[in-house]
Amino acid sequence: MQKDFSLAKAYSQVFVSSFKHDSREIYRARRRALMEKIDSVCVFAGMPVEPGGEEAFTSTWTKFIQEPAFLFLTGVNQAGCFLLLDPASKSEVLFVPKKDPFKEFWVGKRIGYLEGDSDASRLTGFVDVRSADTFYEFLAERMGRKGAKKFIYAFFHEKFQSDHNWKFKQKLERTLRPERVSVRSVAALHWELRLPLDAPRVEEAKRAQVATDKAFRALLKAMPSFKGERDLGIFLDHQLLLNGDGDLAFPTIVAAGENACCLHYVKKDEPLKKGSLVLLDFGTRVGTLHSDISRTIPVNGKFNPLQKMLYKIVLDSAAEYRKAVRPGVSLREIGNIPWDFIMEALETRLVKGARGTYELLYDRRPHGVSHFIGEQIHEGDPGSRSLTTVLEPGMMISCEPGLYGTFSATIGGKRYREKIGIRIEDDLLITKTGHVNLSSRIPKTVGEIEALMSPSKASDII
Repeated sequence: MQKDFSLAKAYSQVFVSSFKHDSREIYRARRRALMEKIDSVCVFAGMPVEPGGEEAFTSTWTKFIQEPAFLFLTGVNQAGCFLLLDPASKSEVLFVPKKDPFKEFWVGKRIGYLEGDSDASRLTGFVDVRSADTFYEFLAERMGRKGAKKFIYAFFHEKFQSDHNWKFKQKLERTLRPERVSVRSVAALHWELRLPLDAPRVEEAKRAQVATDKAFRALLKAMPSFKGERDLGIFLDHQLLLNGDGDLAFPTIVAAGENACCLHYVKKDEPLKKGSLVLLDFGTRVGTLHSDISRTIPVNGKFNPLQKMLYKIVLDSAAEYRKAVRPGVSLREIGNIPWDFIMEALETRLVKGARGTYELLYDRRPHGVSHFIGEQIHEGDPGSRSLTTVLEPGMMISCEPGLYGTFSATIGGKRYREKIGIRIEDDLLITKTGHVNLSSRIPKTVGEIEALMSPSKASDII
């Protein structure tokens, strides 16, 4: 259990900690694991400034989000910090801004360097805490020592040359001079460590699923009261925040009717029309882990026959995909399974079975069916999405097939025609023998959804 409970509570949003586990030891173990993979000094930069702080104007009260790589290794969720790891001396140095009581008067407690003050060390578990304005000088001195390597590691991605990590790499080169010390990316080694979830993070992921389940069930029960995408979204966000750990996993998507054919629809200002579907993509955050769920539900509580047929095709494609999800395969190897299933099912069930037609908004494959989930919703190398990474126990991935286009069918003697977007998404945890669907309790079958939306049955099921 985290020691110094009152201290951790005072810094609860600045140092991400658990009161069940010793968070300091968890972060320390991650740093040690990384140091076992490297053979020279390795440095990380947190986000340099608060949101909007680099602009002439600033958006006050925008929540600060730390660079996930830095947060993963330190738990420190504030701007202007650095981390140095030296495997040769097995030393770990945290650099934080100087303590500023006047700033804390405005924004609350911050981890700060103050000579003779041990709060930063007691809170984070770092024995060596220094002022951030000494970082580059300290690094130059360390790399200038006799026997020092002619290279260092830093966290950056070659394909992203405008983010803060790339700017950090450039400043390192100016400080150390490439002819003396080159800078190598530690990103690949970092992802090897970070993609498999350790036990405390798996626990947080499961708690996020429970919170999301509660929020979605509350939404289904309250559905008749919503008039538009906005009030539905506000309700769902409230439930997610109420049941989670204080943050949404990402901005909730509420896409009614044809709007569901826009994959990352953000407007949320259209009315809900009876007889249409509404696509929801939502999740909450617990600790540093997330849920990422998609469900598509009928506005009036009942799927029409065409909607039900298409929904079942997508649902069955997810089941077919899950048969292949196991350790030893990569997402790229199995990524076409649901899309091939959907195309075949459209021909057999819709065209041949219901004299139907379809016009898709894409060529066979609208988007990836899976991405890794961890410190970020879309975890993994941002350039490759880690699609060639072989799945290992502890990794968490999404399973989110979808179908988007204009469809028609004759069912029960009646002709239906509709532009529809459907996505169903669960989160899967890879195990030694296969996987566990962490989202299995969150309602998704036609029967479950219609029953929970029925005023006469909802109270019994919930």
